[in-house]
Amino acid sequence: MTSNKRAIVTGGTRGIGRAIVKELAARSCCGVLFSDVAFIYNSCDECAEEIIQEISVSGTQIYAFKADVSNYEQTEDTVKAAIEKLGGVDILINNAGITRDNLLLRMSENDFDDVINANLKSVFNYTKAVIRPMIKQRYGRIINIASVVGLIGNAGQSNYVASKAGVIGFTKAMARELASRNITVNAVAPGFIQTDMTNKLTDEQKQAITQNIPMGRLGKPEDVAKVVGFLCSEEADYITGQIIVVDGGMTM
Repeated sequence: MTSNKRAIVTGGTRGIGRAIVKELAARSCCGVLFSDVAFIYNSCDECAEEIIQEISVSGTQIYAFKADVSNYEQTEDTVKAAIEKLGGVDILINNAGITRDNLLLRMSENDFDDVINANLKSVFNYTKAVIRPMIKQRYGRIINIASVVGLIGNAGQSNYVASKAGVIGFTKAMARELASRNITVNAVAPGFIQTDMTNKLTDEQKQAITQNIPMGRLGKPEDVAKVVGFLCSEEADYITGQIIVVDGGMTM
């Protein structure tokens, strides 16, 4: 395989996704892993343009595609366009996700469906869309962004927890299906990370959460992105079907 790896990242404009796009570009700069990147976003055109301007100076080829990740037809079209731009695909990072938190008694059917579609069906969509070229070239790295709540549960997030638990199960199933084709499939399960989602918490809620984290702080998006970068690298060639928790020790 060429050292010039081509990556697709869903949900690439904010938080963890943005950090992942930047991490892949930084590794390209350092010569550790040469990555050209196509990222998918849903709404913020200005955010997408900011990332392109910021990263293009590194020499990495970067492309942005606006699409609904829960729509399979849009996924097929987007992946086809991304592969044409990149010249192929070696890495897929399934990061896109949303929350619609509420107690189950107050949760609407739409709130449940929207979260499952954005967080879990999108992983099905993009994985299915990239595995044919990966199988053909007998190489691929797929990393799914799950969550520690998919392992331990969380009140008021039954839809989000179900979606992330589904991502974990899907990861293990795909790891078994694709291992013989030299395609690894792993998941990273972040704990509480400083993103738009956690910014909605009150100071009191953040303090209560921090008290349960042995390292005494919320994580940074870069903490997750570095693990993703490792799983994309040759150093992780013999790792598949694993759920790597990045939570400062909260769930140990």
